[in-house]
Amino acid sequence: MTTAHDILKSIYGYESFRDGQEAIINSVLSGKRTLGIMPTGGGKSLTYQIPAILSEGLTMVVSPLISLMKNQVDELVAAGVSATMINSSLDFEDIKNRTYDIKQGVYQIFFVAPERLEDAYFYNFIQSLNLSLVVIDEVHVLSQWGHDFRPAYLRAVDLIEGLSNHPNVMALTATATEKVQADLVRILNIEETIVTGFARANLAIKIEKGLTDAEKRKYVRSYVKNHPADVGIIYAGTRKKVDEVWELLQQSGVSAGRYHAGMSDEDRESAQNGFLYDDFQVIVATNAFGMGINKTNVRYVLHLTMPGAIEAYYQEIGRAGRDGLPSESVLLYSARDIQLQRFFIDMADNQDAAYRHKELAKLQEMTAFASTQMCLQRYIIQYFGEEMADCGICSNCTDDRELIDVTVDAQKVLSNIVRMSQLREGSYSRTQVVNVLRGKLPEKMLWTGFDTLSTYGLMADWSIKKLNSFVDYLVADGYLDVAGEYNGLSISEKGVQVLKGEQMVTMREIKVKETLEKSRSTKREVGGELFELLRKQRTVFAKELAIPPFMVFSDQVLMNLADAKPLSLTDMLNVSGIGEKKADQFGQAFLKVIQDYAS
Repeated sequence: MTTAHDILKSIYGYESFRDGQEAIINSVLSGKRTLGIMPTGGGKSLTYQIPAILSEGLTMVVSPLISLMKNQVDELVAAGVSATMINSSLDFEDIKNRTYDIKQGVYQIFFVAPERLEDAYFYNFIQSLNLSLVVIDEVHVLSQWGHDFRPAYLRAVDLIEGLSNHPNVMALTATATEKVQADLVRILNIEETIVTGFARANLAIKIEKGLTDAEKRKYVRSYVKNHPADVGIIYAGTRKKVDEVWELLQQSGVSAGRYHAGMSDEDRESAQNGFLYDDFQVIVATNAFGMGINKTNVRYVLHLTMPGAIEAYYQEIGRAGRDGLPSESVLLYSARDIQLQRFFIDMADNQDAAYRHKELAKLQEMTAFASTQMCLQRYIIQYFGEEMADCGICSNCTDDRELIDVTVDAQKVLSNIVRMSQLREGSYSRTQVVNVLRGKLPEKMLWTGFDTLSTYGLMADWSIKKLNSFVDYLVADGYLDVAGEYNGLSISEKGVQVLKGEQMVTMREIKVKETLEKSRSTKREVGGELFELLRKQRTVFAKELAIPPFMVFSDQVLMNLADAKPLSLTDMLNVSGIGEKKADQFGQAFLKVIQDYAS
């Protein structure tokens, strides 16, 4: 009898399961309703693919995005598993042919969007099938506590519950807090929840604080130029910023693409394909990009703007290093990012008080993360309800810059804010606070009488840039809160302790690195020249088959090949990540590259 281990070895080319995979597979195969929570890049798709292959019946995967479906179908077909999808990108004739083939047993797995289940004809069709398993992917969108709530998913659940063929149900996600998990268990009647941990040992999380917009652009340009052989994603908060950074990189001679909702469908698809097929070294995008992009060789993710929630941030940085190789993410954070995210919350279609309160709470949590001095990965893991030791590789764990005591300067800023609000009730923006401290009150503000305060001009010897950065730092480290329509500053509980002399304020000097260290990718050292030759051969196959290069073999598999240097197909099957179909399809050509290199 074929086992899950047999499939793992013969199709996927692995000797052992990753943490949690086998437990999820066994739970599903035993007929339990199962919720699997694994980190991005942890191998979630394999946990439903193996049960689908072992099952006599069909598996239907409900997936939120067309790009996600296409990506997964292409990968399955490349590995030798029969799969298809039915969605709005297909015409009527295509859908008719595919539904006929599904009925005839041509496919083991088919993908649909949640909205498709609301089509009465299609709903009747799936009830006529021997449907043994329904998989709900990216299931966090089901929960109102999730970071991307979608009502269509909730409607789909009711329809799945009503299916007359009573398939088993499994649900998968990479990002679910304890609150979201509890919600999903209730909604889906889950019998077994398997959480494999959120930690990513290969991902170094870094934060650079207090940079101006100009400094952020300079940082991004310098970073990308210093990583010429690495693939990256740069997230920017607005379409305008995406266009600006894209143009900057283009002018710098970097092969870059861009992606945002202001582009046509054709341009967005072209950009996404250009990135997947390695036509671009880097893509600059809003958060509209990335869900369903299982590109394994992304070495870095840069955030030009802070996202509005830790879940969204963790999902986005999780797109780096999915092949297990050392990778990094860098968040370029300034207090202005908070204002942008508050603007997005204010402009959201859903404006009921509960929604607004929830989104502001998530923003506050994200802001606290950006300002923490503890291990960054540990902070995120705690947010998801788990514990871990310090990662040792994030920017907080490795920061050896000397700490400077800035308590007196902080007290000057804080006491100025107290005096301003005492004289004229209200809260005031950073610009207004800085103007008073520098003794540069504009004429239109003279009516306030702020120029009579004892703190007026108290920091006149500070440049406007330096003082702005310092106030940003006090916000980022939680001594000041930002609230209200005009992003007024107020003193937090932590700030009150500083004013009373009960807490010291220390900071590390803010510097923009001119020369950045190389990324943590080690492929040059491990693969070297042979790795590059194997990569060229991979590109040849990718173009012939019109699939992204990583679907032929990931960078990690190429490194394994370069390291093992197999001399026969039998030897090649012992290389981790190479299954029987891929060895048959690609093996001889890669063996020739290795043999030519050796001789």
